[in-house]
Amino acid sequence: MTSTRFFLLNISILLFSSGVNAQFKNVLIDSTLSSGGRYPCEPSITINYKNPDNMVVGAAVDNVYTTFDGGATWQKSKMRSPHGVWGDPVLISDFSNNHYYFHLSDPTGKNWESEELLDRIVVQKSKDGGKSWDAGESIGHNPPKDQDKEWAVTDRKGNLYATWTQFDKYGSDDPECKSVILYSKSSNGSKWSKPVVISQAAGDCKDDDNTTQGAVPTVTNDGKVFVTWAKQGYIYLDRSFDGGDTWLTNDIAIIEQAGGWNIEIPGIDRSNGMPMMVSDNTKKTSSGALYLTWADQINGENDTDIWLMRSFNYGDNWTQAFRINDDDLGKQQFLPSLTVDGVTGYLYVLFYDRRNYDDEQTDVYLAYSIDNGGTFKNVKISETPFTPKNDVFFGDYINVAAYNGKIAAVWTRMDEGKTSIWTTVIKHEELEKIK
Repeated sequence: MTSTRFFLLNISILLFSSGVNAQFKNVLIDSTLSSGGRYPCEPSITINYKNPDNMVVGAAVDNVYTTFDGGATWQKSKMRSPHGVWGDPVLISDFSNNHYYFHLSDPTGKNWESEELLDRIVVQKSKDGGKSWDAGESIGHNPPKDQDKEWAVTDRKGNLYATWTQFDKYGSDDPECKSVILYSKSSNGSKWSKPVVISQAAGDCKDDDNTTQGAVPTVTNDGKVFVTWAKQGYIYLDRSFDGGDTWLTNDIAIIEQAGGWNIEIPGIDRSNGMPMMVSDNTKKTSSGALYLTWADQINGENDTDIWLMRSFNYGDNWTQAFRINDDDLGKQQFLPSLTVDGVTGYLYVLFYDRRNYDDEQTDVYLAYSIDNGGTFKNVKISETPFTPKNDVFFGDYINVAAYNGKIAAVWTRMDEGKTSIWTTVIKHEELEKIK
């Protein structure tokens, strides 16, 4: 495994074009302290396919932001639900002008990050571009077990697919405590199927490398559903060829994840290399291709890297992993987010990057591919670096969305120990102009 990775690093110099210091306008979305005593972090973004100038961002713990002018200005509101709103925001859109906001629920309303019960996943729907939201539907109400780290995707017919981790008890050291991956489906976001366990081998409950975590679903145009997650130093794949009704008897360990998914990054209170998978749902010959990205420390704790693999036969076979970040060895790249433009088929990977510094200063980079993940170009999209402090919760992910040549990236930065949410909206042709 290690020798293969190092060989691929050498040839990556030929495959990748080096990024330069581009200047894209960064827009501050929010830097205000909430009534709960937290600054915003952990953002997710979605684009309205009917009106791409309309985008919605969610940020922990209960923030929602909308724009109708392509990201120039944003309006902030608070997500409210009788089920409670408690972080891990995930935003997706369907092709009928609807937005969906997935989040955790803590009906006790206790301190964020406490060990109080996270008793269900909740999804709230907006029919007016994110201005207003319904009360929400619960998915997987299974007390006294805890629900965590959901992700979701929609297909062109309007079906929604959600996956998440269920803990017997979050954070428990009990060797009998188990974590598993759950899956549920809905035709319109209102009524959800009974959650089913799709991970055959359970993990522990410590929220560490041996915990089953980071499930991400994707669905192809012909209704095949794929889910990846990380556990015990491997990235796993499960799949259903009948829309989620039946799944593989055994999960497929598709690649070793050196050092596990729980990654230590200086200046970050906690970080991870959890996988992110998307499918090509264009009308091109590449339709159905699967793309998988993650971060790991195969080259050492001081050299976290972003990797990509591809499958063109529904996960039966995968290309060898190759490194997306095109810098020299010895720097940190972390928290990757992956998307594919459903019209062009172009791939975009957003990540934090420290290639330009010898300390903990951090930039934000966007890598993109116009040849189905064969080659990537790296571009710096943040205007200025920031230096985080590891005593402040930074969030577990950032996010990028793309549609018909418009790329919307959203991330957290930290200044003087205070987190804030930033975005930039880029046209693909602007990236192509960067030499």
